[in-house]
Amino acid sequence: MEFLINESEEPGKCNEKENDPINVFIAVFIAFGMLVSYLPQHYKIICTKSSEGISPWFLLLGSISMTCSYFNILILQFVQFGCCKNVYPVGYCLENVLGIIQLTIQWFCFITILVLFMIYFPEYKKYIPNISLGSGYNNLSSISSSSSKYSQEWSISLKVATAVIIHFIFTLIVSAYLLIFVGGAEEKVTRYWADLLGVISLILASVQYLPQIWKTWKRKSVGALSIQMMLLQTPGSFLFAYSLASSPGTRWSTWIVFLITGCLQGTLLIMCICWYYREKRIDEEIISDSPIIPVIPDEHTRLLGSQANIRS
Repeated sequence: MEFLINESEEPGKCNEKENDPINVFIAVFIAFGMLVSYLPQHYKIICTKSSEGISPWFLLLGSISMTCSYFNILILQFVQFGCCKNVYPVGYCLENVLGIIQLTIQWFCFITILVLFMIYFPEYKKYIPNISLGSGYNNLSSISSSSSKYSQEWSISLKVATAVIIHFIFTLIVSAYLLIFVGGAEEKVTRYWADLLGVISLILASVQYLPQIWKTWKRKSVGALSIQMMLLQTPGSFLFAYSLASSPGTRWSTWIVFLITGCLQGTLLIMCICWYYREKRIDEEIISDSPIIPVIPDEHTRLLGSQANIRS
């Protein structure tokens, strides 16, 4: 297999070209790096036990985009599994399905963020608090947080999770039907469906980071977002786009998604770095400007001091 962009190569045919070891190494490196790059985000949410600051709309657009992109390459390269069985040796087979492996890892890692977002959604933001006023104009007699009415943000999050599950099931059923009963990417209907998924993924990826960029800008805070993850993924997106473009049977609709994603993620990264150092500078100023309150000794203080001197 030759990891070069080859628009004349027909999807649905076994690739008989020899592999470029350098590009194979890059593809394997990207697959491993992709897994590692998501770990800081997973760790930060689990460690802080909070997903505050992450936009549910960002997760919705990202999850649907990832699902469409995953099934796009799965359909276009599905023939490679048959070639693995009848044509390729094991090592050669693995090299020809690296694109599918890469997108499988990315899809799973991103969906994991959605799952952690739902699990560690702040409890105090799930419900609308019950507020009852006292008899006086300025008296707030009781504020009860025990309410059965969901907040707007939590309701949106539940709908997002439901929509992601329904979309995945629908895409899986349609793709499986076309591959089993119609044929692979050599059939026009199946190929059009793959291209449609690629176009949907492209459109959603183009606006995926906009809700998160807007929310981060409004909050003026990094929140649960991981800067380390974005530092790894932003340059990796451009490298990943090249690797996918070089895979056999893929089209522009597969790799251009990650080129646009890298640009948007880079914008969010710069913003988060600015807010991080802004928060750090403010914290340092607060600490430096805080007056040192001297401890006025009293009887208890002198007693403790004398006991310490006796012990010493």
